[in-house]
Amino acid sequence: MSMTMTQKILAAAAGRESVAAGELILAQLDRVLGNDITAPVAIEEFARIGTAVFNPEKISLVMDHFAPNKDIKSATNCQMCRNFAAEQGIAGFYDGGEMGIEHALLPERGLVTAGDVVIGADSHTCTYGALGAFSTGVGSTDMAVGMATGKAWFKVPAAIEVELSGSLGRWVGGKDVILHLIGEIGVDGALYQSLEFSGPGVAALSVSDRLCICNMAIEAGAKNGIFPVDDSTLAYLQEAGAAAPCIFTADADAAYARRIYLDLDKLTPTVAFPHLPENTRTFNGNGHGEPIGEVRIDQAVIGSCTNGRLDDLAVAAELLAGRQVARGVRTIIIPATPKVYLEALRLGYIETFLAAGAQVSTPTCGPCLGGHMGVLAAGERAVSTSNRNFVGRMGHPQSEVYLASPAVAAASALTGQLTDPATIKGGQ
Repeated sequence: MSMTMTQKILAAAAGRESVAAGELILAQLDRVLGNDITAPVAIEEFARIGTAVFNPEKISLVMDHFAPNKDIKSATNCQMCRNFAAEQGIAGFYDGGEMGIEHALLPERGLVTAGDVVIGADSHTCTYGALGAFSTGVGSTDMAVGMATGKAWFKVPAAIEVELSGSLGRWVGGKDVILHLIGEIGVDGALYQSLEFSGPGVAALSVSDRLCICNMAIEAGAKNGIFPVDDSTLAYLQEAGAAAPCIFTADADAAYARRIYLDLDKLTPTVAFPHLPENTRTFNGNGHGEPIGEVRIDQAVIGSCTNGRLDDLAVAAELLAGRQVARGVRTIIIPATPKVYLEALRLGYIETFLAAGAQVSTPTCGPCLGGHMGVLAAGERAVSTSNRNFVGRMGHPQSEVYLASPAVAAASALTGQLTDPATIKGGQ
């Protein structure tokens, strides 16, 4: 029976020779993830089960959403997770100086490898498909059961194949790829389906690009996003110290619900206007909406689990070097992990950011969900490299969030309005 890449991973995890779209299966888990918002609920439900965790080495608890603790409630949540980790012998508890944004931290530490099945009580757990794993977000109750049994029920998803060709131009990155795709198919265009990327264009994408793209698969309604394992993947996994990969490939005659062809050569910097990631526009008007006009901004945020890696900071530093952010534009830069922060410091990026008038935060999700470190007031607009721009996502319900790449966010910080990075540094 022919299968897609996702279906092959799930079949192996279920101990089956094959699975088909729509089937319900019970699969073994390689990792269970929670954070300071979702894990406390899971811990309460776990206590009702009355057992020990199935494997303390396969559980990760990352304090990243409201950490460093912004108030008493967030401090109490982290305390609950800290105590639970100690009671259960969970070494993978990340707080303080070890804490990074979870979906950047786990790949960086080699905690996910190709062929893994990962669940996390966070919707952007689908990030790890960039490494050839099946990963998806679940509720806190499913996380609790996963911690207790090491298993989870899944409905096997049908798949959409996204065939990539060409390569990305200057100032165009993975964020532009996924925003363009969501603009094309809509926020429910891949509802409970697997977005499976293929084609010669895959090789032209960095692992950072792929992590960004898979991170936002959920914004198209997808169950997961996944890339084939190639030399770039294997090199990343080896450098991170990940376990030996188990490589699955889609059958040549695998059935797909839909095929989409995307020429990377034709993509340009893309921005998602409020209040949905599908409301995309481009500066030259070749997107799905009207051309981007003059849109003044009050804040620029570069970071999050989508775009807080070293490659992202490098792009921002190149644009900001020797320049000053526009007066009145709060520019907040958040390295996704301590390792990213330290490397950015060594490379001079942090000095560049501060000299340009930006603020640099310790790793945290912070403003992405309107938590802290950059909450918006009524009527304010922010350009952000995060993944969602729903009503009230970053603060007041009457604020606006424009999703964009690090290049667009940095360029916009310099001018005070949404700006094509090519106008700052040309096509060089």
